[in-house]
Amino acid sequence: MELNENIVFGIDKIKKEVKGNELISDKNKAVKELSKLIVSAVEKRVKGKVGIAFSGGVDSSLLAFICSKLGKKFCLYSVGIQGSKDLEAASEIAMKMKWPVRIKILNINEVENVFREVIRITGKRDVVSVGVGAVTYSALKMMNEEGIKIALTGLGSEEIFAGYERHIKGKDINEECWKGLKEMWERDLVRDTKIGDFFDIGIKCPFLDRDLVKYAMMIDSGLKVSRGITKYVLMETAFSLGLDKKFAFRRKKAAQYGSGFDKVISRLARKNGFKLKRDWLESL
Repeated sequence: MELNENIVFGIDKIKKEVKGNELISDKNKAVKELSKLIVSAVEKRVKGKVGIAFSGGVDSSLLAFICSKLGKKFCLYSVGIQGSKDLEAASEIAMKMKWPVRIKILNINEVENVFREVIRITGKRDVVSVGVGAVTYSALKMMNEEGIKIALTGLGSEEIFAGYERHIKGKDINEECWKGLKEMWERDLVRDTKIGDFFDIGIKCPFLDRDLVKYAMMIDSGLKVSRGITKYVLMETAFSLGLDKKFAFRRKKAAQYGSGFDKVISRLARKNGFKLKRDWLESL
């Protein structure tokens, strides 16, 4: 895995650099600078053809849009169960934008096998790690089958632009962002690194670019969460860069929910006589 993700080990240093600076509350100014930084973050990480783990949300849609505008070779990879909201959105966007896309609909037995593989590879058994890891595993498996060696993901976007419910509920949105960034290594990057290594695919995360993280953390939280809309300034940036408003402002659930994989965990837990999802996963 490409460790521009080493950024998580230097969060305290970046926080010190940012401390004392006046927060940016001018939306136009923030959008203009973010546009440059995000494009740069993608451009410097894409050498040759890449795969994009694609959910149809603003993060992966923006990565695809920028790759397209830069003339980069890429293909989108989307996974989920029948009726998955993410697959519906991914199909719609890819068709509208004429982007190359591979879509995989998994049945319940296939998803169960993926869960077992994720646990074996990562050693993690908690509901979120297995659910999200299953999405990553399935997308990277498709990439591996087509010889893709580099994958782009939207990891980091939720943290720097306040995309989670806890950001809204927290007393200090930006402080919650800092906390999430510090916890990313153990919570997300270890898991994805192990899955990437298993398929011999390097995972690159443009939203964890140091310059982008530093600037994003100087943006006033009122631009990150506005009128109940999370990641508002990122959505405005995507729209400003030229992404269709419908796609730039699409509201979506976390990967394990959008793919339908969390629903499968619930079904399999009940089928095997467990009341709690975590107890069934522990039994595997």
